[in-house]
Amino acid sequence: MVPCGPCVCLRAGLRDDAVVLIQLCGFDEGLNAFFRWWLNNWEIKLMEQPDEHFSLVGGNLVITNPDKGKHAGKYVCVAKNVYGTVISKEAIVKFGYLNQFPTDEREAVHVKEGQGAVLLCSPPSRYPSEVMFRWIYNDFPNFILPDQRRFVSQTTGNLYIAKVEASDVGNYSCFVSSPTIGKSVFSMPIPLIPQIEKEVKRYPADIRVKFPKTYALVHQNITLECFALGNPLPHIRWRKLDADLPPNYEVSMNGALLHLINVQYEDEGSYECETLNVKGMDWYRQWLYVEGAPEWAEHINDTEKDVGSELTLRCVAVGKPVPWIRWLKDGYSYGKGELKFSSLTFEDSGMYQCIAENEWGTIYASAELRVVSCAPTFIYNPVKKVLLGAENGRVVIECKPRAAPKPKFIWKRGSELLTNSSRMLIWDDGSLEILNASKSDEGSYTCYAENDRGKSNSTGTLTITEATKIIVAPSDTETVVGDTTVLRCSASYDSSLDITFIWTVDSYVINFYTDFEHYELLMGQENTGDLLIKNIQVRHAGRYSCTAQTIVDNATAEADVSVKGLPGPPGGVRVEEIGDTSVKLRWSLGSDHGSPLIQHVVQTRDFYALDPEDWKIASTSPVFLDGSTESTTVVDLYPWMQYEFRVHAINEFGAGENSRPSIKIKTWDARPTVSPSDVIGQVGISGELIVTWTPVKPQFFFGKKFGYVVAFKQHEDYEWKWSTVEDPETRRYVYKESMTPDTEIQVKVSTYNNKGEGPSSLISVVYSPRLAPTEAPLDVYARQVTSTEALVWWLPVYQAPPNWVDGYQIRYWRKYDDNEAAASRVLVHRTINQTRLENMRPDSHYLIEVRAFNGAGLGPPSEHCEMFTRRPPPSRRLRVYKYVSFNRKWLYLYWDHIYNYWNESYVEGYKILFRKEGERYGKLYTTGRHYFDFPMPETGDYVIEVRARCEGGDGPISQIRVQGKATLGAESLSVAAVLLLALGWMNLGL
Repeated sequence: MVPCGPCVCLRAGLRDDAVVLIQLCGFDEGLNAFFRWWLNNWEIKLMEQPDEHFSLVGGNLVITNPDKGKHAGKYVCVAKNVYGTVISKEAIVKFGYLNQFPTDEREAVHVKEGQGAVLLCSPPSRYPSEVMFRWIYNDFPNFILPDQRRFVSQTTGNLYIAKVEASDVGNYSCFVSSPTIGKSVFSMPIPLIPQIEKEVKRYPADIRVKFPKTYALVHQNITLECFALGNPLPHIRWRKLDADLPPNYEVSMNGALLHLINVQYEDEGSYECETLNVKGMDWYRQWLYVEGAPEWAEHINDTEKDVGSELTLRCVAVGKPVPWIRWLKDGYSYGKGELKFSSLTFEDSGMYQCIAENEWGTIYASAELRVVSCAPTFIYNPVKKVLLGAENGRVVIECKPRAAPKPKFIWKRGSELLTNSSRMLIWDDGSLEILNASKSDEGSYTCYAENDRGKSNSTGTLTITEATKIIVAPSDTETVVGDTTVLRCSASYDSSLDITFIWTVDSYVINFYTDFEHYELLMGQENTGDLLIKNIQVRHAGRYSCTAQTIVDNATAEADVSVKGLPGPPGGVRVEEIGDTSVKLRWSLGSDHGSPLIQHVVQTRDFYALDPEDWKIASTSPVFLDGSTESTTVVDLYPWMQYEFRVHAINEFGAGENSRPSIKIKTWDARPTVSPSDVIGQVGISGELIVTWTPVKPQFFFGKKFGYVVAFKQHEDYEWKWSTVEDPETRRYVYKESMTPDTEIQVKVSTYNNKGEGPSSLISVVYSPRLAPTEAPLDVYARQVTSTEALVWWLPVYQAPPNWVDGYQIRYWRKYDDNEAAASRVLVHRTINQTRLENMRPDSHYLIEVRAFNGAGLGPPSEHCEMFTRRPPPSRRLRVYKYVSFNRKWLYLYWDHIYNYWNESYVEGYKILFRKEGERYGKLYTTGRHYFDFPMPETGDYVIEVRARCEGGDGPISQIRVQGKATLGAESLSVAAVLLLALGWMNLGL
């Protein structure tokens, strides 16, 4: 069914055997309308030239067995009756198709393990272009499910594999489905052949899926694609330049898709996709333009006007680009812009259509104009029988009979004919104005109206009352936050009338029913209306106006109220100069609210702040910022760190409201100044040198391409040997050549980035022994921690060279189920006499053995220690639910309690991890309840992970995602909602 009315232009894909109903939209068939249809500017003459394909059913055009060569094109419906003619909007009929893929054999793709791969779809031609792309792996219907490693672009159809694994070997076929015509095709298979590597290399993030310059329609849903190859798998982040992401956005497909829901004009801008792994970062940005089809801001309605009168027909449409307006009268072109009639005639009657259009669409509005004439009559709008006016005031007596053409007016007071004077004036519309009214003006007033069709009159009686006056006016007041004050207001007025007191503050009318918390009207006497202001706040300062009002007149008096309190927020916080450890900050002074400003305080928040309120006081130069300061230099910042800043002022009442945060900036990069800690060297069992350290935290990278330089030398050597480690998360380096026995080795580790090398750690001394240890560790003791982990202790072995101990080897295996030769092994440094054993089997009996070792070999084993691991935690995931409080200040989380089976460990409580989307770390909470509440974050995307805490360890993770307050109001449209929206558009009428 394809509507043809002015509201919708539907492009439908049709099969040759379909039946098409082009339905009339918005015409009232009850007015005996006559319908005609046109195809590509040619009339379809159903009566004169009957066609087996066309038939007319109640104004609707039915096409049976449509033919692409005959029936594709633009259809227009013309409706005509005694009132005029209107034309519908065009309905476009197109025929859908989806061609087959070529049958040529596709070339194989060879790629190294760990590298990325792109398989090209090269889809066939089609209409409509909206199709769904999927990929078949080996056999139908084994479809690939996109994940963090694999992505299918719905723009190009290509398959992207970020990191190829050995298991990816096989045949891949691109599968294209057209939901409009219900047809699918697939390509010839593409063989993917991974080349197995002995050592899989790591590769930096490399963006291959880049969203193009995009034009979106306002209120539309838009999806931007971004995907990168790389090993390790890159993390994907989205941002909007110079602003936060729109509140109604969602991220899916592990960050590869950015969905903008219900796009608004302010969402236009440059969007950036950033991909990052430990090997490097890549970014891409492109512009999103938001435009809109025409929408009516003002359009015509049915109008009845008197003959000879003036009339302007106006239509106003909004859209982007700005729509242009044209007119039709009874189906024929009738001008552009506004239609102005200086003197209407009967020939101007008819059906008018206003058409607004731009490149995104066309909308129609229709209305009938009737031009009429009649003798004057006061039946519908007589002169008021009782007229009131205030003494010394202004009185207007309206005279508005219905008449066409416009009549002439005469006024009489009693039998006295009234003419224009300094106190009395007869307006063009017939109204009588009396200035400086007095008691002598009382009496009956009659308005006479006459035109060429006839005449009529209407009478009312005028009474003059005492004028209303303010006798006690409010006075200017100065007060302090939290105080209570009263503004006085009394008035004199005519005793025959009722009086009402209305209070306003800066033109805002105070509603005493809704504003009762701070405002109360005190009605002590009939002529008094004092205003009580309770617990006054800074926002209550302003100009207050008291109006004493009767049905005849009113009087007004004003007073200013000033409130002393906390300072207002500074404005326009901006960063003007950026360095590596400092920035120049500038702002404008906020309101002092009656108390001089004493000091300004600058606060900063960096990229790694989890809590939106995790602001810290910044170091500034100068240190003290007085009340008149409008700029400063913020110092002691981290290089290559994203920051935002805010400022607040202090006066005698305390610290005021914070300013809005500045735009986020990133400081320049610089050399590292932090070296790794806990650097330890040891000689392994095979004589290799092993160096370990604690990695530097990311906020101390200070630039791109951060890594480590491991240096070592024998004591008597002059030059250091060194090697670079490019992975900033690495904590271990092995020099595989055997070290010279019975020597002292010095080890140190330094940092570097793209700006240069940083400081070195303290030197650690290692001894390369000549003989293996001869003593075994004593008192080996183990304790289970979880179902898969245990802690083991022993007394250390102390031996002097040449039997120097470099470390300990711990072996562990199941007593009855494992072969001792295949036991798991852990090596630790000589300074450590305890360690954690991992990857153990739950509920199992283990044997544990400890040996000392050095570069010459292993020492004798200790006595075997026996222990049992715990039972495993429940393997079932928690079902997590969330609820946001009505005021959106709190997030409530709850989940179903899990009970353990007989072969599972007891559930002791739960762990909740609250972290930013894309970050590894966050805040960890523990609870014994099955519910928890958090303050609602202001902005950003967050992930909450919940798992059971048991004797045997932690259960599986359940995740739930949360958006900050600013994004919470924007909900995604379901498929059903989108369909309803589409149907709603389709059923709009003329």
